[in-house]
Amino acid sequence: MSTPISVKEKQDFIQWFLRRYELKKRESVWIFKYLLTHASYLAHIHFVRDVRYCPRGMIVSTFCSNNIAFRYHKMHIVTDDPDQTFHDIRLNKYEPLYIQLNFNYGEQHPLYVTVLEDNPFEPTNHINRKNDAVVAGNLLDHIIYTKRKNILQHQIDVALDENDRELFLQLSSELSRLERKQQDNLRSI
Repeated sequence: MSTPISVKEKQDFIQWFLRRYELKKRESVWIFKYLLTHASYLAHIHFVRDVRYCPRGMIVSTFCSNNIAFRYHKMHIVTDDPDQTFHDIRLNKYEPLYIQLNFNYGEQHPLYVTVLEDNPFEPTNHINRKNDAVVAGNLLDHIIYTKRKNILQHQIDVALDENDRELFLQLSSELSRLERKQQDNLRSI
């Protein structure tokens, strides 16, 4: 479990963010400025990488991002209207609000990293998707290696049975290269 983010840290981050980036929807700036003036609201604000699974989430993008400018959802209701969002935030100030910010190199900025939290609603299989892809790729590589090795060993046996020295040397050399490549791949993992 991560440590809670203080209201002061959130205020510092939002101020830095608004000074540094231009948001695609100017109304987004108004929402953030409103949140800055109400510490009780900021106590329930959580910055996450992806709001897709959150019961109440807001996406805000800067001009340096290719993502949608603004989106707000509460359960199954979705809107692109910042005025409607502002109204809902005011009415539900004690409900957690998860915010996804889309801006270039966001996760490299120390201030952003200090306020970024894990999304408690994100399915665990979604979190491990990248790792699963690496594991699947490694498994596939191993299956291909094993299949190719078995074929070469069979062909070497056939070459030996037929006393074909030239083919035997060629296939043995290919098998050695394949095994060296596999060893190099295993070292790099």
